[in-house]
Amino acid sequence: MNILLAVGIVLMNVAIYVFMALVYRRFRFPFLLPALTATATVVVILLGFHISYDTYMIGGEWINRLLGPAVVSLAYPLYKQRQVLWENLPAILGGTVIGLLVGMFSGILLAAGFGFTKLYVLSILPKSITTAVAIQISDSLGGDSSLTSVFVMLAGFTGAIGGPYIIKLFRIHSAPDIGIGLGTASHALGTAKALEYGEEAVSMSSVAMTVCAIVGSIIAPLIAWIMYP
Repeated sequence: MNILLAVGIVLMNVAIYVFMALVYRRFRFPFLLPALTATATVVVILLGFHISYDTYMIGGEWINRLLGPAVVSLAYPLYKQRQVLWENLPAILGGTVIGLLVGMFSGILLAAGFGFTKLYVLSILPKSITTAVAIQISDSLGGDSSLTSVFVMLAGFTGAIGGPYIIKLFRIHSAPDIGIGLGTASHALGTAKALEYGEEAVSMSSVAMTVCAIVGSIIAPLIAWIMYP
């Protein structure tokens, strides 16, 4: 029974995503990003049919396990664009680290400014890092991993939706620049969005996402220690 339920949930997710991807391909509005519209649709279905999170994760866990191979697959376009990476390494690392710091400090300053408790501040601190790493950092700092996941998703969706408008506003045409911006601001969702700008943009976005994860895992505990010694 559980196997049939798991298969049904996986097929439902795939069908919803494929449909939303077709809608996005037809209309091309940033707010119709398949990851966003598919997520919203699944939430509505779960609420409408009173399906619990535990029941959903019987099949959702299968999808979750595919995240690892999906992330590893980003190494292929990165390998193909390795020459571009080495030629622009200082600019890539500098831009990514600065973007990471701005993202982290803007989040915690905003949280502190609104009087959020320590739990919320520590949970929002890793929001500029991809989900898998951000959750581990949040747990180690004493934050709430569930809240961190929400903050990371908000950052991802905001960057993936608003990024194209910013790119157009500032007339950015360089694929590496676009990739670095999307990967730094929006992690995996930004990298998915970078696919629309070509292989070079995807490569740089995956580099930015990786650098943010490595540097963020070092800086976040230091910031937390300074704020809450």
